[in-house]
Amino acid sequence: MNPAEERRNSKSQKDHINMQSYLSDSKYGIPRRCPCGGRIIDEVRRKDDYDTLPGKRFFTCKNYEADGLHYRQPWVIGVQEEIERLTKRVEEAEEVMLGASNLGRQLDRLEEQVKLLCEHVDVLTVQVATLEKVCFD
Repeated sequence: MNPAEERRNSKSQKDHINMQSYLSDSKYGIPRRCPCGGRIIDEVRRKDDYDTLPGKRFFTCKNYEADGLHYRQPWVIGVQEEIERLTKRVEEAEEVMLGASNLGRQLDRLEEQVKLLCEHVDVLTVQVATLEKVCFD
């Protein structure tokens, strides 16, 4: 094998390995699209397929080939990861809502304090005016 051909071959192998790495990193939750651009279908194994678990469901790329570059994820795993992701989002939303209600209470307290301070300022203004009249008249 000549060196140029060897470099092309090693480069294509490296690209293939990188693509497999990207694909494995992206497998989380219910896939929307395959990295090849293919549509994801809901596949159910038939009883006549050789399988120890007939009826097993998968999220599978429409263009699936067993080359490691297409999605074929067990349905249960995809749904479980999606539920975990959604549960985390709900917990974060609850924290935000709790924080918002706490902020509402803090705003109410601050408004009460501002009213009290305004009343004190009014009283002090009247007292200063009275003192000015007494002192300068």
